[in-house]
Amino acid sequence: MSEKITDPWDLRKVLREIADDPENYHESNVAIDPDAEISGVYRYIGAGGTVERPTKEGPAMMFNNLKGFDNTRVLIGLMASRKRVGKILHHDWKTLGRFLKDAVENPVHPVTVSREEAPVQEVVHLASDPDFDLRKLVPAPTNTEYDAGPYITCGLVKGSMPDKSMTDVTIHRICIEGKDTMGMYIMPGGRHIGHFQKEFEKLGKPMPITINIGLDPAVTIGATFEPPTTPLGYDELDVAGALRQEPVQLVDGVAVDEQALARAEYVIEAEIMPNETIVEDINTHTGHAMPEFPGYNGDANPAVNLVKVKAVTCRRENPIMQSVIGPSEEHVSMAGIPTEASILELVDKAIPGKVVNVYNPPAGGGKLMTIMQIHKDNEADEGIQRQAAILAFSAFKELKTVWLVDEDVDIFDMNDVVWTMNTRFQGDMDLMVLSGMRNHPLDPSERPEYDPKSIRFRGMSSKTVIDGTVPFDMKDQFERAHFKEVADWKKYLD
Repeated sequence: MSEKITDPWDLRKVLREIADDPENYHESNVAIDPDAEISGVYRYIGAGGTVERPTKEGPAMMFNNLKGFDNTRVLIGLMASRKRVGKILHHDWKTLGRFLKDAVENPVHPVTVSREEAPVQEVVHLASDPDFDLRKLVPAPTNTEYDAGPYITCGLVKGSMPDKSMTDVTIHRICIEGKDTMGMYIMPGGRHIGHFQKEFEKLGKPMPITINIGLDPAVTIGATFEPPTTPLGYDELDVAGALRQEPVQLVDGVAVDEQALARAEYVIEAEIMPNETIVEDINTHTGHAMPEFPGYNGDANPAVNLVKVKAVTCRRENPIMQSVIGPSEEHVSMAGIPTEASILELVDKAIPGKVVNVYNPPAGGGKLMTIMQIHKDNEADEGIQRQAAILAFSAFKELKTVWLVDEDVDIFDMNDVVWTMNTRFQGDMDLMVLSGMRNHPLDPSERPEYDPKSIRFRGMSSKTVIDGTVPFDMKDQFERAHFKEVADWKKYLD
């Protein structure tokens, strides 16, 4: 780096900013078991999303006293509130989609620092050490008692093409299977890491990767973009750099030919083995992997990629294991906000000025549903809202439902959104169904036995548009009741 940043962004800097805010952060020193108990507790305190009820939105939690582990902590729920994400990113929470869209268009590239400048390499454990055991070094929790094993749910996988011409970061489901063995599920199609890995397989070589844990949410959220917004060759670490106006710091691995995020809390250096797989629940035989974002237990995969660990590096002082509950509000922030940005990027080019804002709510886990707020200037704009919906499906193939509303509807209030279906909607004319399209394989309704007429293979779906906008020529018949504006209304709460 040409100029050293005195207080660079990382997870610890973020936590310092919210540490004194009880609505957003809480620490517990009560002993807790990482095996299912952390998620079991946090479900009641702040998980939200599509987690089993009862649940709610609440503070992020740091658990300082882990049974079976010393000198380490587990953080959960840091991004499990859109308002908290806005606070962390220093931006209005209602327009985070546009904030990320602008970041994609104005990238700030990472920089490489020395090992001495990389806190994540203060402590190094090599797998060649006879006492090495990943299960004792990394306190990865399980979400439920039925999980296939301890999961790294918020680990950013960094990998490159064999010739280093392209590099990328993505988040994958990673199960710890043994003392130096993991199973990683790479969803078919679209993931750049999967493309790189196939190139290594053609050469018969293992693919070096780093799995980076405990990160500034600007990095984690920025890394979850997908094509077409960030095509093959676009490094999503550029997005985090733009969000912070500060380059992400990288450092060369100690045991593999790949770089790590220098300011992470933990890094697992590893290799994806060519043409080798492992049964995901080989140790438990429960048939379950872990809870996924739609709210159901994911099926254990009989053949996930086999990953061999070469080293674990971490910070010396109380490194933080960051974890996510699959169906929680945290996943909504990680997946939903970049999806909003992707949709806005496409509609702003195709029909500029017609889509005011976009929100991917918890009901869809951040992936399956979007609400689009539409602006109509004149009668020539009637129908443009449905074209916007088609563009949204084009921007993100895993989207299943689009809800269209007018500007007077609060897209962040599901009662207000559903209200449109009861007062601005007729099922025989305002419902569009598009059959036989590709969607997300974790939706359990997307299987041929559920709908044999339109679902040929698992992962296909009918997609739905609910048009809750008022026809332009009838706007005067749908004006909401107006109330007196009282500027000093808060004094009545004193």
